[in-house]
Amino acid sequence: MWTRQHKQRNTGRLIVPALAAMFLSYFGFHAYHGEFGIYSKYRLEARAVELQARLDTVRAQRLDVERRVHMLHDGSLEKDMLDEQARNALNMSHADELTIMRPSGRRIN
Repeated sequence: MWTRQHKQRNTGRLIVPALAAMFLSYFGFHAYHGEFGIYSKYRLEARAVELQARLDTVRAQRLDVERRVHMLHDGSLEKDMLDEQARNALNMSHADELTIMRPSGRRIN
Protein backbone atom coordinates (compact mmCIF):
# COMPACT_ATOMS: atom_id res chain seq x y z
CA MET A 1 0.00 0.00 0.00
CA TRP A 2 1.25 3.36 -0.98
CA THR A 3 0.99 6.28 1.42
CA ARG A 4 1.74 9.82 0.55
CA GLN A 5 2.78 12.24 3.14
CA HIS A 6 2.49 15.92 2.35
CA LYS A 7 4.37 18.54 4.17
CA GLN A 8 1.95 21.31 5.09
CA ARG A 9 2.89 24.66 3.70
CA ASN A 10 2.31 27.96 5.46
CA THR A 11 1.55 29.90 2.26
CA GLY A 12 -2.17 29.21 2.57
CA ARG A 13 -2.23 31.08 5.86
CA LEU A 14 -0.78 34.23 4.23
CA ILE A 15 -3.26 34.58 1.37
CA VAL A 16 -6.17 36.08 3.34
CA PRO A 17 -4.03 38.59 5.32
CA ALA A 18 -2.21 39.59 2.12
CA LEU A 19 -5.49 40.22 0.30
CA ALA A 20 -6.83 42.16 3.29
CA ALA A 21 -3.67 44.30 3.39
CA MET A 22 -3.98 45.04 -0.34
CA PHE A 23 -7.63 46.07 -0.01
CA LEU A 24 -6.91 48.24 3.03
CA SER A 25 -3.96 49.94 1.32
CA TYR A 26 -6.01 50.56 -1.84
CA PHE A 27 -8.93 52.13 0.01
CA GLY A 28 -6.62 53.96 2.39
CA PHE A 29 -4.73 55.53 -0.50
CA HIS A 30 -7.93 56.67 -2.18
CA ALA A 31 -9.39 57.93 1.08
CA TYR A 32 -6.46 60.33 1.32
CA HIS A 33 -5.61 61.12 -2.31
CA GLY A 34 -8.91 60.42 -4.06
CA GLU A 35 -11.28 62.92 -5.64
CA PHE A 36 -13.25 63.28 -2.41
CA GLY A 37 -10.37 62.44 -0.06
CA ILE A 38 -8.77 64.29 2.81
CA TYR A 39 -6.12 65.99 0.67
CA SER A 40 -8.79 67.19 -1.78
CA LYS A 41 -10.67 68.75 1.13
CA TYR A 42 -7.62 70.84 2.06
CA ARG A 43 -7.13 71.92 -1.56
CA LEU A 44 -10.81 72.86 -1.78
CA GLU A 45 -10.60 74.93 1.41
CA ALA A 46 -7.49 76.74 0.13
CA ARG A 47 -9.24 77.45 -3.17
CA ALA A 48 -12.29 78.77 -1.29
CA VAL A 49 -10.09 81.19 0.68
CA GLU A 50 -8.42 82.37 -2.53
CA LEU A 51 -11.75 82.90 -4.28
CA GLN A 52 -13.19 84.72 -1.25
CA ALA A 53 -10.26 87.15 -1.31
CA ARG A 54 -10.80 87.68 -5.03
CA LEU A 55 -14.53 88.25 -4.44
CA ASP A 56 -13.76 90.84 -1.77
CA THR A 57 -11.46 92.68 -4.18
CA VAL A 58 -14.08 92.67 -6.94
CA ARG A 59 -16.77 93.86 -4.51
CA ALA A 60 -14.54 96.74 -3.40
CA GLN A 61 -13.94 97.72 -7.04
CA ARG A 62 -17.66 97.51 -7.72
CA LEU A 63 -18.47 99.78 -4.77
CA ASP A 64 -15.88 102.29 -6.00
CA VAL A 65 -17.39 102.28 -9.50
CA GLU A 66 -20.91 102.62 -8.07
CA ARG A 67 -19.76 105.58 -5.98
CA ARG A 68 -18.19 107.25 -9.00
CA VAL A 69 -21.27 106.62 -11.14
CA HIS A 70 -23.49 108.00 -8.40
CA MET A 71 -21.51 111.24 -8.56
CA LEU A 72 -22.46 111.58 -12.23
CA HIS A 73 -26.24 111.34 -11.69
CA ASP A 74 -28.35 114.45 -12.28
CA GLY A 75 -29.34 115.04 -8.67
CA SER A 76 -25.79 114.88 -7.30
CA LEU A 77 -23.66 115.97 -10.25
CA GLU A 78 -20.30 117.18 -9.04
CA LYS A 79 -18.48 119.56 -11.32
CA ASP A 80 -15.05 118.25 -10.34
CA MET A 81 -16.00 114.71 -11.25
CA LEU A 82 -17.52 115.79 -14.55
CA ASP A 83 -14.45 117.90 -15.31
CA GLU A 84 -12.11 115.00 -14.52
CA GLN A 85 -14.04 112.59 -16.73
CA ALA A 86 -14.23 115.07 -19.64
CA ARG A 87 -10.50 115.80 -19.50
CA ASN A 88 -9.72 112.10 -19.31
CA ALA A 89 -11.96 111.32 -22.30
CA LEU A 90 -10.71 114.26 -24.42
CA ASN A 91 -7.08 113.97 -23.25
CA MET A 92 -6.85 117.71 -22.57
CA SER A 93 -5.66 119.98 -19.76
CA HIS A 94 -5.44 123.69 -18.97
CA ALA A 95 -2.29 125.67 -19.78
CA ASP A 96 -1.46 126.28 -16.11
CA GLU A 97 -1.83 122.62 -15.04
CA LEU A 98 0.90 120.06 -14.59
CA THR A 99 0.35 116.84 -16.58
CA ILE A 100 1.85 113.58 -15.35
CA MET A 101 2.20 110.90 -18.00
CA ARG A 102 1.59 107.33 -16.84
CA PRO A 103 2.30 104.10 -18.68
CA SER A 104 -0.54 103.13 -20.98
CA GLY A 105 -1.07 99.80 -19.13
CA ARG A 106 -2.29 101.51 -15.94
CA ARG A 107 -5.76 102.96 -15.73
CA ILE A 108 -6.52 106.20 -13.92
CA ASN A 109 -9.14 105.73 -11.22
